Amino acid sequence: MPNLSSDETRRRRSIYLLPNAFTTANLFAGFYGIVQAMNGRYEIAAIALFLALVFDGMDGRVARLTNTQSAFGEQYDSMADMTSFGIAPALIMYEWMLHDLGRWGWLAAFIYVVGAALRLARFNTNIAVVDKRFFQGLPSPAAAALVAGFMWLAVDNKFHLQDGAIAWIAFAVTVYAGVAMVTNLPFYSGKSFALGRSVPFWVILVLVAAFVFVSSDPPVVLFGLFVVYGLSGWGVLLWRLRKAKQLSFRRANDDQPPGNDTENR
Repeated sequence: MPNLSSDETRRRRSIYLLPNAFTTANLFAGFYGIVQAMNGRYEIAAIALFLALVFDGMDGRVARLTNTQSAFGEQYDSMADMTSFGIAPALIMYEWMLHDLGRWGWLAAFIYVVGAALRLARFNTNIAVVDKRFFQGLPSPAAAALVAGFMWLAVDNKFHLQDGAIAWIAFAVTVYAGVAMVTNLPFYSGKSFALGRSVPFWVILVLVAAFVFVSSDPPVVLFGLFVVYGLSGWGVLLWRLRKAKQLSFRRANDDQPPGNDTENR
């Protein structure tokens, strides 16, 4: 076991209020979403999951900015994520539409839950060996946003489809989100963006424009954004395969001996 200084040992055993308050808010939002779904308020349940995503994105960044990381916070964050982005989306989708499909509905919900559990377990064990710029598999918050975004869009805009069709689309979205979490597809993490560093003025303008764009029609915009993100891993994978193929082709040409030019005599 590595020797730790007294300050490092104290930090590992410490419980810090500020980052764990955001984690608690994340957990509360996920639980609140389940309660609202049980009461038939599916739009509020979807909004609660998006709020959980915001709180989850804040706790880690706040901990790094204030230098208040702790082993307790890491474990607490994983437990909260499993509730808000693993169990809550599956139960909400099942309560909303998947229950109409019988056993196929609860199987889709279970695929999502086990995918989230495996995703979080793999993330915790591989956190020190993977590329910080990319997630390995679809992150559980993005998977939850994909599921909640579809439900919010369907409830808010009332698709002109038969209930059976919506149920099977919900099945496909839930299964895709669950399977995507356990793939090796690379998804951009955004961790390279530091909140503490200075940025040009135009970045603030882009941020304001983004808020205006999202507020114009939140269900459509948010679902569209997370659909793009949920498919981006395939694009990054194809780009990497193409680069690897080009690199292997160049190496093969470089290793090829020069041809013997002969002249007719």
